[in-house]
Amino acid sequence: MNDMSTIPDSTKSSLHQRLSARASQRWPALSDVRLRTRASFAYVDGVLPDGDVLQLCRLRYGGSARDWGFAIYRASHDDYEDSFLPTGSPVGSPEDALDTACGLYLADPTAWV
Repeated sequence: MNDMSTIPDSTKSSLHQRLSARASQRWPALSDVRLRTRASFAYVDGVLPDGDVLQLCRLRYGGSARDWGFAIYRASHDDYEDSFLPTGSPVGSPEDALDTACGLYLADPTAWV
């Protein structure tokens, strides 16, 4: 993956649409998904119905809208740690990344099955 790739605007838009659709489909505890971008990174936050915001994960763009590097947000350290998805890969779909992070932060390990 090329760490220096800037995420194109069209990819930012489609990424947000994909994550929002997945959250609506799989994560009813979230009322919204927010996306912040900087350089080659997309930071994914989940919004709870009461307005609380959960930092979930960071995705690293490597030139493909299909596969993204994954880092989980570590609340205990207030940072992001490069991590592996349940597939065993550090790279995967944005939906897999969202499921992995929500499984942890919304206490639903069925996300990893």
